[in-house]
Amino acid sequence: MPLITPRTLKGFRDHLPESMLQREQLIDKVKCIYQSYGFSPIDTPALEYEEILLGKGSDETDKQVYSFEDHGGRRVGLRFDLTVPLARFSAQHIGELGTPLKRYQIATVWRGENTQKGRYREFVQCDFDTIGTKSVVADIETALVIHDLLIALGCEAFKIHINNRKILTGLLSSLGIEDKTVPILRCLDKLSKVSREKVADEMLKIDGIGKEAVTSLLAFTEIKGTSEEVLKAARDLVTDNTTFLSGISELSELIHGLAVAGVSDSKVHLDLSIARGLDYYTGNIFETFLDALPEIGSVCSGGRYDHLAETYTKTELPGVGASLGLDRLLAAMQEIGVLDNRSLGAEIFIVYFDPERRDDYLQMARSLRSAGLRVEMYVEPKKIGQQLKYANRRGHRFALIAGSEELDQDLCQIKDLGTGDADPISLKGGYENLVVALKQKLAD
Repeated sequence: MPLITPRTLKGFRDHLPESMLQREQLIDKVKCIYQSYGFSPIDTPALEYEEILLGKGSDETDKQVYSFEDHGGRRVGLRFDLTVPLARFSAQHIGELGTPLKRYQIATVWRGENTQKGRYREFVQCDFDTIGTKSVVADIETALVIHDLLIALGCEAFKIHINNRKILTGLLSSLGIEDKTVPILRCLDKLSKVSREKVADEMLKIDGIGKEAVTSLLAFTEIKGTSEEVLKAARDLVTDNTTFLSGISELSELIHGLAVAGVSDSKVHLDLSIARGLDYYTGNIFETFLDALPEIGSVCSGGRYDHLAETYTKTELPGVGASLGLDRLLAAMQEIGVLDNRSLGAEIFIVYFDPERRDDYLQMARSLRSAGLRVEMYVEPKKIGQQLKYANRRGHRFALIAGSEELDQDLCQIKDLGTGDADPISLKGGYENLVVALKQKLAD
């Protein structure tokens, strides 16, 4: 039988142990933040009926859905995000769960799109949403979670860009082109990725869109200043459109709520150019950029979507939430040097020094783990140099070395693998002294 060349599909990746340990540590921190706000975990299937997924995000996302006919002849698709399945989930289970439903979900999604730095065809999203309320408090809380997430993950230099879809919709109505809202906002969503000129050219290709309307729209998105200055300038431009004024009011309340909650002005940027490319957004929207690496794109995005569940139920289920792109954030953190490249696995390494004392090493490892330490024991009695080389490669911080003579004298050496220093520790009466010494060294 001929050998098959081992390879992965374009846009898909294997994750080696160091990468997975970093991912899991970040996920643990993300869960802590979500739970601190009262969000509870759920899960949904990777596969959904094709009709559940299509026609909810945009024409572009529809093209990116991995869909096929299964063995039962059903048209199915892999989820392209976690929000559309949430809308289906809410319609199906809200009777037993009640509202407001505050959920988080950390899971893999798939999109057949062009790959680029920090962007893959299979990736993990960390979503949190509040379903069943139109209260601006839920919008404020969404921005607060984003803020606390980035701080907890060590990315303290960032800005949450905020806008409101009603402002953009109302502006288009005042310009007489509200029937072109969907294609125009999709064009506008590309402003952070391509030049103003390219966006303008793309808008002008839309039937019924004139140069004057495009110029006015782009000029509006370029209003700069403090939040108060931008809001005032926007109000002065459009004074008679109720949708527009409702968006201004919602955005004002959001900004006020964040200020009251103690979020620094330096972390929030009112940006009239952001639109969010998905069609289901209806109110306040969010995109978060790292100051040191804005070109990688938004690492945490979302917004309010009040009508998405209407496809599945007659019950009104407005929602708001955001999604942290784990893979994109990890790529960014790696580039700006925020990630700790050391192994995040076992900190303690037990050298399998003497095959005759194997049981002593097993007992030592078991006792240290019971005390809450992360411990790896080498599985073969190879030369000490080989074992220590392995330990250094794996990122262990301390090695425990004890041969027959040391064990007979109730002694063990703690070797610092960073400095090479070694300290003898008494094992008389058990492993308590060793546990105390190791915890002290790990804390230093």
